[in-house]
Amino acid sequence: MRTRFVLIQTSHAGNVGGVARAMKVMGFDDLVLVRPRWANVLRREETIQRASGANDVLANARIVDSLDEALEGMSHLCATAMTPRDFGPPTRAPREHFDSLLKSDERPDGVAFLFGSERFGMQNEDVYRCHVALSIPTAPDFGSLNLAAAVQLIAYDWRQALGGFGAPQALHERPQADARALAGMLDHLEQALVAVEFLDPAVPRKLMPRLNQLFNRAAPSEEEIHILRGVAKAMLQAAARGKG
Repeated sequence: MRTRFVLIQTSHAGNVGGVARAMKVMGFDDLVLVRPRWANVLRREETIQRASGANDVLANARIVDSLDEALEGMSHLCATAMTPRDFGPPTRAPREHFDSLLKSDERPDGVAFLFGSERFGMQNEDVYRCHVALSIPTAPDFGSLNLAAAVQLIAYDWRQALGGFGAPQALHERPQADARALAGMLDHLEQALVAVEFLDPAVPRKLMPRLNQLFNRAAPSEEEIHILRGVAKAMLQAAARGKG
């Protein structure tokens, strides 16, 4: 689904870079700025530094003079507002709204997320033209979010609603040691525990069965079994030196 992030009268160049980074990590690249404080904000050093490699988002971003231009082609408009507006659109949490939006029989062709200036937020007339005002749930006594942080949260929830990205998998899954290797390690460990006088073979008190269950839950790999056998070997050697 076409997704656009619209920043209205942004005053801090670093926030523009931070927004670009927040968008890129969630797979979005359509950024439009409406009357930012700096005409060259997309090329300012602070912007580029805060983008941290999201230079393609900055390169594709557009600066326009009006909100109408920024919203061209977008059919569902989401304001971001910390407090509800009288006579304005319904205020909803992002996840709640995204869930209902994507379950609707008539999905919009394009969704735009609007963010106001850092100091004043969104103007009422801009909020009124939106279909919903998204309010990020925060601590009741402190709800102020940095612009880039707010974009990151909205972008994450929207990406998750669209299906998300899979968590990265380990390049090499560690093979779990088989039952024979585990039993051999436990025998070796038992000898070591007896040697250091931690285990009394005459009164074992079910220590080894309990250790067996512990290692079953841990599901050690073959490499970890080798490490444990090395520990047992060192214990036996230390015990032998002590008796010598």
